[in-house]
Amino acid sequence: MALPGRSSLHFASENGTSGTRGMSKGAVLVTGASSGIGLQTAVFLAQHGFEVYASMRNLGHKGRLEAEAARRGAELQVLQLDVTDRASITAAVHTAIAQSGSIHGLVNNAGAQLRGYFEDSSDIQVRHLFETNVFGTIAVTRAVLPHMRAAHRGRVVLITSVGGKVGSMALSAYCATKFALEGFGESLALEVAPFGLQVIMVEPAIVKTDIWGRNRGVAEGALSPDSPYYAWFCEFERLSDRMVGSSPTKPIDVAKAVHRALVAKRPRLRYVVGRRAGLVIALRRFLPGQFFERLYFGEAVRRVTKAG
Repeated sequence: MALPGRSSLHFASENGTSGTRGMSKGAVLVTGASSGIGLQTAVFLAQHGFEVYASMRNLGHKGRLEAEAARRGAELQVLQLDVTDRASITAAVHTAIAQSGSIHGLVNNAGAQLRGYFEDSSDIQVRHLFETNVFGTIAVTRAVLPHMRAAHRGRVVLITSVGGKVGSMALSAYCATKFALEGFGESLALEVAPFGLQVIMVEPAIVKTDIWGRNRGVAEGALSPDSPYYAWFCEFERLSDRMVGSSPTKPIDVAKAVHRALVAKRPRLRYVVGRRAGLVIALRRFLPGQFFERLYFGEAVRRVTKAG
């Protein structure tokens, strides 16, 4: 653990070669650390010398994190933080600052998913998704930035998605939140650069986590046979589950990308994680717009609607 006010910077090159000054690479606050990407990120950073404050909405779910940290010999502190509750955000940030003296890194990982076509998604569900994925991220970032500015150093990492670069049917609300985070992150990076702060976006491919299982959010009308999209949604879910099962990208891959972003001497604005995500993003970047839309979107629609 770093002494208050004595957290030290850690410098590294993009290839991972590094050197450390002092006892700690700095304090990092990770949101949504009860499972999946957040859990792996918190433990990996703790293993690699960071003073980690791993936060989650419900401390009753901390068992898996603590067990994994113990198994890998990593020391970290677990905090309660609900990104939709300003009081809990303030309390968690205050604890981290009081104990470490400053926050070197913020990893905005907490988020939710909503699966279903737009017309099957209720206003309440969509608003809750934005409150969690977008406004929650903004609220935590707002709480941390003044401390980073005062310290003249700090890095804000946003876990976005390939779904923040390329839209998908049956994920319209979810992709909207990730597109919003991409715009927020890119703009914020320009605003805080003069203070010596960096904003980094990590864009994973499909990763098998609890959002595909116990935390799978489904639109209210998506599973109703009365929905005009019902057959298509069922086919979309079948194809999605098959892609999840075959995805080579793991939560630890995202954790390693976050680590690179935090230790690189000159971090990139974006880190794409996973070959599939890299391929899709590259195709959209380099193919003429109409050709990409016919090729990628056209094939996606054809494969799903054949079930109808």
